[in-house]
Order: sequence, then C-alpha cells, then structure tokens
Amino acid sequence: MIRSARGPMVWLVPLAVIVLAAVLIGVVIVNQGPSEDGANAQGSDSQSESGSSGDSDSSGESGSGDDIDLSFVEHRVEGDDSAAGDVDAPVTLVMFSDYQCPYCATWNEETLPPMMEYVEKGDLRIEMRDLAVFGEESERAARAAYAAGLQDKYWEFHNAMFKGGKHPAKSELDDDSLVSTAKDLGLDPTKFKGDMNSVEAHDEFDAVAQEGSSLGVASTPSFIIGGKPLVGAQPTKEFVSAVDDALAEAEG
Repeated sequence: MIRSARGPMVWLVPLAVIVLAAVLIGVVIVNQGPSEDGANAQGSDSQSESGSSGDSDSSGESGSGDDIDLSFVEHRVEGDDSAAGDVDAPVTLVMFSDYQCPYCATWNEETLPPMMEYVEKGDLRIEMRDLAVFGEESERAARAAYAAGLQDKYWEFHNAMFKGGKHPAKSELDDDSLVSTAKDLGLDPTKFKGDMNSVEAHDEFDAVAQEGSSLGVASTPSFIIGGKPLVGAQPTKEFVSAVDDALAEAEG
C-alpha cells in the first residue's frame, strides 16, 4: 500500500504566493468554532446563505484567484488512498475537509457525485486533505480515515462518516465507534485500530495539518480546483463551472 507522499515543501513556495493564498483561503472563509454547537450553527448559516447548497450562491463568499496558481498543492501520487481519479487527469480538485464540518457533509452528499462523473470520464482527480479544525475528535476521525485507506477503504469510510449529508456527533468519534464503523465496512477491526493510533497515522495527520496551516486554511471546507481557490459554502453549479473552466484552460 502506497500512502500519499507530501508534495513540494510549501515553505519553498515564494512568500508572496503563500500570503496571497492565505488571504484568499484563510481570511475569506467564515471561521467555524471548535465545538459541535458551533458546527451546527455554521451548517445552518451555510444553508440560509445559499438557500440550498446546490441551487444558489452564498453571501458573496466565492473565491476565484485568476491571478495566482496554487497547483503546487496537488500531490498527484500514484496509489494515494485518499485520492480518486487518474494521477495525470487534466484537472485536480483538492479539498480541505473536517469530519465534523456540516457543509463538508452537505458537499459530500450533493456535490461529490457530480464531481465523480468528471472523475469517471478521466477529466478530474480529487485529493482529500482531512483536517481537524473542530478538535481532537476530528483528528481521530482523520486518522481513522487514514487507517481505512490502508485497507483500501478510504472512500467507503469517508462516505460512511458523511452518510445522508450529515456529520457524526462527537459521541460517534471515539475509538470504539470508529472501529465499529470500520467493522461494518468489512475492515479488519484489530488492524484498523492499530493503524488509526499508529505513529504513521499521527505523522500523516500532522503533515496535512502543516500543509493546511501554511496555506492559511483556518476553516473548512476549502477547495483548490485547477490551481485556483474556491472557498466557502458554494453551490454545486460553482464547482461544475470551476471544473469546466479549468478543463478549458488545460485543453487550450
């Protein structure tokens, strides 16, 4: 099993690019609090701002950085468990996500399926970055997703965490609950628990967290599509448009 190697070290990227990325990605997003109550409040805000995450724009929090290129964030590593799509697909979508993030769950339910249609056609690669902006329970879930990936079940576990477009409660993110979910998916529960709490799992999580921090990603969800940022609670049509634009640019 090949885990994702870290991409080019972000601190080698010109400082101006990192600062600009931080402004576009870290500052523009409404900061979600670390508690579950804050998560639920943010989810309500996202829905009220957009009406429906698939139908209308949110309150102007769209992020389009035509003057910068963040494609260095793409890892494009063959055998990356947390990626879907061809390693040489013309466009890559990178998503910074948290398993207690309400809009991440909504996005997974409503927007991921249309994005997977691009993946199936060979036009798009999706790379997940699991963060923990909501605290230790989210970190444990991220490490659990890593462990599921070691048994070729990353996406099955990821989708189980966001079943029905809802995020799990904190009480469902303890070791026993996560192991139970893994067992339901047909994973070896003993291996899963060991991998989830391994040094390697902690190192993988820390590397993703450092990458997100270096980019100024303080909240989830955050996206980079074809090297361009798209941030906040955006409707599905914005992602379709962003992918189509990136494909046109790649083909041009």
